[in-house]
Amino acid sequence: MHEPSRTHLVLIPSYNTGERLFSTVAAARAQWSPVWVVIDGSTDGTGERLQALAATDPGLRVFVLPTNQGKGAAVLHGLRQARAQGFTHALTMDSDGQHPADLIPSFMARSQARPEAMVLGKPVFDASAPLLRVRGRRISNSWTELETLFAGIGDSLYGFRVYPIAPLIAVMQGQPWMRRFDFDTEAVVRLAWRGVKPINIDAPVKYLSAEEGGVSHFNYVRDNVLLTWMHTRLMLEFGLRLPLLISRRLRKAPPFQP
Repeated sequence: MHEPSRTHLVLIPSYNTGERLFSTVAAARAQWSPVWVVIDGSTDGTGERLQALAATDPGLRVFVLPTNQGKGAAVLHGLRQARAQGFTHALTMDSDGQHPADLIPSFMARSQARPEAMVLGKPVFDASAPLLRVRGRRISNSWTELETLFAGIGDSLYGFRVYPIAPLIAVMQGQPWMRRFDFDTEAVVRLAWRGVKPINIDAPVKYLSAEEGGVSHFNYVRDNVLLTWMHTRLMLEFGLRLPLLISRRLRKAPPFQP
């Protein structure tokens, strides 16, 4: 593998992903160093096994949380550790094999060229994508466009993306949400409000079947209720921020700059 980056790392939160976690980590390590994994209270033994692998791989680091806290909480734990080590950017990717590890270098290169921006994956779906999920995310994306006054967020839910660490930590520490499934969407909205420009790159997404080792913890009722509550909160706050967003847009100030 290449020389480890001192600014950009790959951050993978994981909860009971089983064997799929190991192929995901191996694919990420083949493309980048360092790769950090946050085991979010998993009970499937993957934390202990991955720690054993990390003991022989200096490019891999594993954190194990004692209880399941949610994706956003796991990412925040990794971000704080990364900032303490001097890292400035983190590429988040899911542990279930849906995200394209081979695109890690190109996403990182784009981030290194535009460090003030967030580099967002824009999903390209294949036939494996559940139609209900695809249609549902269109609704969420429409709300996100409005909440950011059309700042250019290509997709609000696709978690394969590079974040600037410091502003994301500031956003998350400033309010109690963004700790579970609501993390991905609320992160990009609030970062755009802070003036972080979105840059979109097409990336394939594959929904793996159970026979292929796919694991999903998405709950249609619970998580859609969570998203509805999140967009309600964001829209209420959007009304207060609207004059400032209009002013920024007219002046082509961040996040509306070229």
